[in-house]
Amino acid sequence: MSSHRQSSTAVRGAVAALSLFAASAYTQTTANTPGQPARNDAPIGQFEIVGNSMVSAQQMFLGTEDKVYIIDKTEANPQKVNGHPAWASEFSVSQKGGRTMDIVTNTFCAGGSALGDGTWLNVGGNMAVTTGGATADNQNTGGQPYEDPDGAKSIRLLKPCDDGNCQWAMQQPMTTRRWYPTLETLEDGSVIILGGCQWGGFVNDANQNNPTWEIWPPKDNDAPVNSDILQNSLPANLFPLTWLLPSGKLFVNSNWKTSFLDYKNKQETPIDDMIEAVRVYPASGGTAMLPLTPANGYTATILFCGGNDLQPDKWTTDWDIAQYKASTSCVNISPDVKTSYNQDDPLPEGRSMGNLILLPNGKVLCLNGAETGVAGYVIYDPNAPAGSRWSREGLDGKHHPAHVPFQRHSPPRWLRLGIWIEPACGLYGPGCEVPYGGLLKQLSYGGPYFNVSLTHDDLAGDVNNIKNTEVILLRTGFSTHTMNMGQRFLQLNSTYTGNADGSGVLHVSQVPPNAALFAPGPALLFVVVNGVPSVGVQVMVGSGQIGEQPTNAAVALPDANIIAAGNNGASSGSSAQGNQGHNTSAAGGLRDSLTARSALFVSGLLSLTVLASLL
Repeated sequence: MSSHRQSSTAVRGAVAALSLFAASAYTQTTANTPGQPARNDAPIGQFEIVGNSMVSAQQMFLGTEDKVYIIDKTEANPQKVNGHPAWASEFSVSQKGGRTMDIVTNTFCAGGSALGDGTWLNVGGNMAVTTGGATADNQNTGGQPYEDPDGAKSIRLLKPCDDGNCQWAMQQPMTTRRWYPTLETLEDGSVIILGGCQWGGFVNDANQNNPTWEIWPPKDNDAPVNSDILQNSLPANLFPLTWLLPSGKLFVNSNWKTSFLDYKNKQETPIDDMIEAVRVYPASGGTAMLPLTPANGYTATILFCGGNDLQPDKWTTDWDIAQYKASTSCVNISPDVKTSYNQDDPLPEGRSMGNLILLPNGKVLCLNGAETGVAGYVIYDPNAPAGSRWSREGLDGKHHPAHVPFQRHSPPRWLRLGIWIEPACGLYGPGCEVPYGGLLKQLSYGGPYFNVSLTHDDLAGDVNNIKNTEVILLRTGFSTHTMNMGQRFLQLNSTYTGNADGSGVLHVSQVPPNAALFAPGPALLFVVVNGVPSVGVQVMVGSGQIGEQPTNAAVALPDANIIAAGNNGASSGSSAQGNQGHNTSAAGGLRDSLTARSALFVSGLLSLTVLASLL
């Protein structure tokens, strides 16, 4: 056996079909209502087991509109691939089943992210093991029954597909070992890989620390770069919390320390320490960058909730750490504005391993994790007044399947929901070609706006609902260990025209001309009416290539207006730019038919959460 074997060969909600048509600013046509398939999933606000993932979901990401990719560590899963137990799979949301995949090396606690061309990267892992997790004698080939070469230096690539033919492919390995590394996509679509340890353990230590970062694909054969924050934040510095900021710098939090990383100039600048609790693994607070919107000037604010307040000398295994209560603390920081942390509304209960999931309506779902036992789910609304941002209204915790645990290795994952969007030629200027099937496939950084047409029925019989309609880009990210690497929410700037017949048109800007706001690569596009999202359509943001992204000035949007019935005049109407109308509910048929939400949870079994009250 060679050292690296060759790789072997939505949901219930939004069942009303909204007839959306995304045209250019200069072209209008019509589109047929595509319809939505009937669903027979869990009642609203409850859970249902919908299938078997074939491997346990230590890591997970949504690769296409239908395919979820699942990665485990090397272990004795019953499903086989190429004659040995599988530790990777592909799950079809529509078919509620899938196939095993051969990911070759041991992926235990690897990191991941999407490149700017839509390829997914999975990096690092652990040593080759045999039965019971014992270290294999031969690290190049692995031992029976797994045949799992050492994965700590591995680079694995996957181009997601819907035809069942894509496979994981091994690349030239890294020069250093990384277990628990963090990945973040950069403005040019490459990925930065940060930190990790060499051999594993409860926490890191100086003898095995890897306090470096590197970029993939590598540029000019650059060697890994030493990092002060990763060197000086032992022992709790695994999976360092990292976000690309609109400024182009990286925000890095590790243990109690925080720094800006200017990766282009290879410089670090320490800023204020984290307050109240450690958020990185294994304290594992929930984290998310809150929605970037026109209303907040696309200012990045990062939310941290839970974790624990252990000091560096307390991370030992000679006491019952499982009985140490998790923190209720939530804090936020807007690092491009101010370099200190702010207290936010605390969690209803202490929580470690809680996962923060950005929803298309701008709220944040917190679920999974534990205090000293199992914790339920709860919603955070960043637009609510301080003191009232957390709520369990409408969440029926009684119907969580108690026999399916959701903890360390069970990351949740957003699926797409709602409406189809179809474009006409002209989106990128004269001479463009409409993609096969007529679906909007790509967004640029700046340039001409596009139009989204909504019928009278889409607006629930009230054209004024267009005032509370938004277009949202959402990247779900790579989920593992309560992290969602690369998760991001951006509201596109928009105005509207309401027509006398009750229909309307949204005028929607492209992504702002700054690739650091929303790095290039795949994402989901949603239309949200009064907090009710459509079916998400997968789009490519940027050029679809790794490299400097073309940018153009944004074309000015028309003024917002609603044309009064019976005359050619226009009633006064405010612009939809920066609309924050999440607290109202849609009227009539839209309210009745578009009230469900869905997320996917995997822990050996797949459970479908349908949560109406995430609105």
